[in-house]
Amino acid sequence: MLSRAREAPLQGTEPPPDPEVVPAVRRIPFKIGQPKKQIVPKTVERDFEREYGKLQQLEDQTKKLQKDMKKSTDADLAMSKSAVKISSDLLSNPLCEQEPGFLEMVTAFDTAMKRMDSFNQEKVNQIQKTVIEPLKKFSSVFPSLNMAVKRREQTLQDYKRLQSKVEKYEEKERTGPVLAKLHQAREELRPVKEDFEAKNKQLLEEMPKFYSSRIDYFKPSFESLVRAQVVYYTEMHKIFGDLTAQIDQPGLSDEQRERENEAKLSELRALSIVADD
Repeated sequence: MLSRAREAPLQGTEPPPDPEVVPAVRRIPFKIGQPKKQIVPKTVERDFEREYGKLQQLEDQTKKLQKDMKKSTDADLAMSKSAVKISSDLLSNPLCEQEPGFLEMVTAFDTAMKRMDSFNQEKVNQIQKTVIEPLKKFSSVFPSLNMAVKRREQTLQDYKRLQSKVEKYEEKERTGPVLAKLHQAREELRPVKEDFEAKNKQLLEEMPKFYSSRIDYFKPSFESLVRAQVVYYTEMHKIFGDLTAQIDQPGLSDEQRERENEAKLSELRALSIVADD
């Protein structure tokens, strides 16, 4: 009886919805507001995506390079500061007061480490000024570029929506009210279309120029980085050359020094206070 009642509902009433059928009815098989007309040629869209993709990659690489350069300079400063700390600790060691010869060597070493730290600080300052800061300034341009692309996308969505609206009225019967609405829709579409085409043209022209300019922009920074390193390591060669001349024992090879150290260590190990039980 219940099945018959469902098959033949009372006149003027609607059968209760089947819960298993309702979700399928509510599915939308196509996107609302998508025009049938291809308003942006696929080749143009591919060109845009390619050029913008290159700039997105450039932005990521620029940020990474800036971060890596900062890590490098921080590590350089930490290294030279640590070397100065070691030489200062050696100078404060009571052994230096008791051994004038050793005090002279440590003093020479401390002077060399302080000179190294001074030149290292100059190098880091130069890299900060001519490499890291330009990278930071270059990165600051990308938010404006990304905003221009976002505005282009927003205009494109308005363009598609209004084009779809025009197509809807074009498909209807040409009555007076429909023609009036069609005219109004076309008038709404025209400035949006012109705005999108202007934004799209500007980006397609300027994105490749911006990408190509990276070489001319970064080349001076790279040259400055190389010069700063050359100056620094040239000075380091002089500093450590002078230090070697002050503390080195002439006529001894590295192998002879190693044998002397092993002999001294053997004498120390022979002492009863360090002998194994």
